[in-house]
Amino acid sequence: MRIHLRRRSFFIALVLSAFLSSASLAKDTYQEEADRLAKLLNWQPGSTVGEVGAGAGQLTLAAAKFVGPTGRVYTTELDPKKLEHLEELAAKESNITAMRAGEAQTNLPPECCDSLFMRLVYHHLTKPAEMDANLYHTLKPGGMLAVIDQEPRPGSQMVEGVPANRVGHGMPEKILIEELTAVGFQVVKSINDWPDSHYCVVFRKPSI
Repeated sequence: MRIHLRRRSFFIALVLSAFLSSASLAKDTYQEEADRLAKLLNWQPGSTVGEVGAGAGQLTLAAAKFVGPTGRVYTTELDPKKLEHLEELAAKESNITAMRAGEAQTNLPPECCDSLFMRLVYHHLTKPAEMDANLYHTLKPGGMLAVIDQEPRPGSQMVEGVPANRVGHGMPEKILIEELTAVGFQVVKSINDWPDSHYCVVFRKPSI
């Protein structure tokens, strides 16, 4: 009996250790991404930042720390449950504003943000041309946009409703650049060593 209990305790400890390690790894990955975004997008105290399709809000919270109490982070979601969670975060953090995103627009005020970013969201856009134009409209002149995404996996199934040129679950970097430069964005930098085998492309809205 004692041996059985010891084995059971050992198994429980092993599972718990694996869970905590996984959670810690996920936290470290988000922090690494936030640190890199902060440098790329020049997050400073007082900056106004927008996250489009924020999910659980890990990067929103990180951005809020960088911009501080004098800054502002707009965080958006289309999914009602995820938006509800973001609204709860906003209720606790005075420099976060949660807003419902539209299918083809951010719903953020015109020229409100110094920078915008989205993580694994672009390949879900069903109306990318309209959203791209709205992203451009949402940024201040000279503002920056960072798009984190992944190349489509061979044989993977495309997200329902997206353009056929995605050719799988993901977003071809070449096409991403073509679509965003078509509405006026300029490419600043393309980074292909992003965590989890993702890429990040940074764009700028030209200054007037």
